[in-house]
Amino acid sequence: MTPTLPAAPREATRLSELSPRQWKSGIAAWLGWFFDGLELHLYTLVALPLVMQLLHTTNSADPAIKEKSAYIQAAFLVGWALGGAFFGRLGDLIGRSRALTLTIVTYALCTGLCSFAQTWWQLMIFRFVAALGIGGEWAVGASLLSETWPKAWRPWMAAVLQTGVNLGVLGGAVFVGLLVSYTPAGSERWVFLVGVLPALMVFWIRRHVPEPETWQRAEASVQHKNPGAIELFRGRILSTTLRTTLVCALGLSAWWLFLFWQTQHLRKVLADAHTPAAEITGLVSAAFFTFNFSSIFGNFGAGWLAQKFGNRRAITFMFVGLGAGIFGAYAVPRDFSSLAWFWLPLGGFFGGVFGLFTMYLPPLFPTLLRTTGAGFCYNIGRIAAAAAAIIFGILAPVGDMRGALLWVSAIAAAAALASLWLPERTHENEAT
Repeated sequence: MTPTLPAAPREATRLSELSPRQWKSGIAAWLGWFFDGLELHLYTLVALPLVMQLLHTTNSADPAIKEKSAYIQAAFLVGWALGGAFFGRLGDLIGRSRALTLTIVTYALCTGLCSFAQTWWQLMIFRFVAALGIGGEWAVGASLLSETWPKAWRPWMAAVLQTGVNLGVLGGAVFVGLLVSYTPAGSERWVFLVGVLPALMVFWIRRHVPEPETWQRAEASVQHKNPGAIELFRGRILSTTLRTTLVCALGLSAWWLFLFWQTQHLRKVLADAHTPAAEITGLVSAAFFTFNFSSIFGNFGAGWLAQKFGNRRAITFMFVGLGAGIFGAYAVPRDFSSLAWFWLPLGGFFGGVFGLFTMYLPPLFPTLLRTTGAGFCYNIGRIAAAAAAIIFGILAPVGDMRGALLWVSAIAAAAALASLWLPERTHENEAT
């Protein structure tokens, strides 16, 4: 006999009306995003000195450093893409809460293992496996929240979730800054040990965060015979899959190339200005702090635009701003101060566009394809970003990050153009 589940309750209009189940799912998702942010950018902050250590060189202009750094970053992005697809599928099959715990354990333990890498390829493997969990956490956590919190709140929920990422990144920047300030040179590798902390969340999630009733009802309606992932490429869902994947591929390629190469460019600008080596990591961390602080405002700016004009127009506008900001930053040579305290924060603000995808993508797909679809479309774009990272790492002239970043602005502009064709129709309450 098919189990009978209670009808969906009336949606809350105030925080005081939220149920304990909703608060728990919200806290679990936000903490997952926070630790994602903490771990995501640890490598970008210490990539140059750490890869130099692993390659046993003191020459920061060695082409091998740029090449191996690009391989490591590409492996991370590929892992993120595959993790989003794999754990996204798992979230539809075994449930959001169960899959969320598996993603957190994966990225927490493997991030910690990065501290013990002895070669560049060992670091690449650990970063790859950690990324599997991070990519999966995005897909599962986004669906968990979209199915438990009020629909009308989605733009603001997306902003709050993305702010969790930004605060995690800021925490990572502070941690790296303190570590390099109070420990001997060469200690950068130990920043990854902080990545073990999220593993402690798993016990709380498994005990206190139940599966969403939306998913339970959908499972019961098909008698646990879930649709296959191939359904993403059939019928009316195919168009949604293709259009969202294209925008995510272009947007994420631009964003990750921007994040990675602007950090290396800042280091070069400081080195060319004869800044003492001991001060460079601290200054870059401070710039990164400002960059992510501005992203918090961008999250809520994007949420306001989505509430006012709809997701498609908001995403298009934010990508236009991102492309223009990157172009303005690197169209002419600029010193560290102008980049760090104006142009990069401007780019960070328009980076708030990625918060919108959190609540926008899952409802575009039926319930039992929700984490599969969101995980595939958003994270598979990182395959394109990974390919771009390798191409830029091999073809860009040594030390010419500014020229490469100008091309990144063109990719962001292409993402804005593709966003004009994003779908608005959702498949709310459909099982298959």
